Amino acid sequence: MRRSTERPPFSYPNGRRQSERCSVFTSCRRPTTAMALRNLILAGLAATAESRAALESRQASTITVDLTKTYQTMDGFGMSETFQRANQMHALSPELQRYSLDLLFNQTSGAGFSILRNGIGSSPDSSSDHMVSIAPKNPGGPNAQLAYQWDGNDNSQVWLSTEAAKTYGVKTFYANAWSAPGYMKTNGNDANGGSLCGVSGASCSSGDWRQAYANYLVQYITYYKEVGVDITHLGFLNEPDLTTSYASMRSSGQQAADFIKVLRPTLDKANYTGVKITCCDAMGWSAQAGMMGQLNGVIDQLGTITAHSYGSQPNSPINSKHPVWQTENADLQGPWATTFYSNNGAGEGMNWATQIYDAIVRGNASAYLYWVGVQGGATNSKLVRISDDKKQVIPSKRLWAFANWGRGIRPGAVRVGTSGGPSGARVTAFKNVDGRVSVQVLQTGTGSGAVTVKVNGFTAKSATAFLTDNSHDCDVQTATVGSDGSVSANVPARSMVTILMEPAA
Repeated sequence: MRRSTERPPFSYPNGRRQSERCSVFTSCRRPTTAMALRNLILAGLAATAESRAALESRQASTITVDLTKTYQTMDGFGMSETFQRANQMHALSPELQRYSLDLLFNQTSGAGFSILRNGIGSSPDSSSDHMVSIAPKNPGGPNAQLAYQWDGNDNSQVWLSTEAAKTYGVKTFYANAWSAPGYMKTNGNDANGGSLCGVSGASCSSGDWRQAYANYLVQYITYYKEVGVDITHLGFLNEPDLTTSYASMRSSGQQAADFIKVLRPTLDKANYTGVKITCCDAMGWSAQAGMMGQLNGVIDQLGTITAHSYGSQPNSPINSKHPVWQTENADLQGPWATTFYSNNGAGEGMNWATQIYDAIVRGNASAYLYWVGVQGGATNSKLVRISDDKKQVIPSKRLWAFANWGRGIRPGAVRVGTSGGPSGARVTAFKNVDGRVSVQVLQTGTGSGAVTVKVNGFTAKSATAFLTDNSHDCDVQTATVGSDGSVSANVPARSMVTILMEPAA
């Protein structure tokens, strides 16, 4: 409900309304000269204190951006619709389908996601929310020809990927397997852990299935290529340090290395030399860091290091020459929340804006992916909720926090140095491939006021500010370009503001 715009009568500190105040035009009793002097002094002190407090909470500040001080190159932001979540999107009305897609991928009305993570199925059927295998039946041994079954739909992930690529220009597609098919594993099941037959410490009576699994993954990439979607990143593990009742496969770093030695040549032989192998999507950032030593022998065959943030947060860099992605995180338990800031709860937008900041600045992450984009249900596991009656989709403030990052930081953007900024704020800056410079100001404190951005060696021609807080959803705000090419914008308390600057010719 909108607030009323009617203003109450102005009141003075003594509680009287303006219409009740004594003046020379009324017959009110005049105070004595001493009383008048005393009241004047007290009023002056009160006004000074009030003015000082207002000044402190609205101090103007300057942010200086240093384009010569560079850090990691960004690959982008994204999400997944695995385990048949894409089916939920696809089942919506055409109007809600488009709205959902816009919320995820549109750079002006949505989050502007540039990475889509798809799940490679391993289950023998599609019951429940299983991701069905493209070769569900055991061919009889690792040297037998796999009997592929492709429905051209892949739990609506083909539809979603095609829309992302052709309508929104998404170019980064991460295909990730939670497990190999069960007949390739030590436990004979795609769920409940088990390891790939043939890696160190995982011998099976049926033989070594590493080559068959590599062929399986290459065939999945081929099916997508045939529908016009190029898979750019390929993962063969998901949370290899966790056993679950759904698709899961255990692996150490050494076991992962044993398979990479087979997978890379198989990709190259199939002319997928540009596909980057990822590893290993461990449960937490520190767990992935612990696996890195065992990957030393295959590090040149890898393309991207991947980790989740459930077990531990990305608070320090993972030592690697490759880009490092945070590929899955979410508030899986909290009740559905749409607030940007209330008490910094687990599902609030500011909390997620801060987690992304930490991953980028402290963890040196080149990409940040949320678990699920659009889904039904009453938890925060998704960014956008499908209502129970399927008649509306509801974006959360978590989505708009991602928008404040994704709209100003496009693939290939380089993080650059910053100094200064408002008290209580976290500040980042990036130079995009097209020359635009974006500055993110995450104000976690109660201060508000004007912020002026000065970029050394850069003169802004024009600028746009985007604001997300409890009342705004990455909404366009005024950004003023000064005569010196600096840019000024207002940053409210408990908000995130992205300032996107176009370079002068």
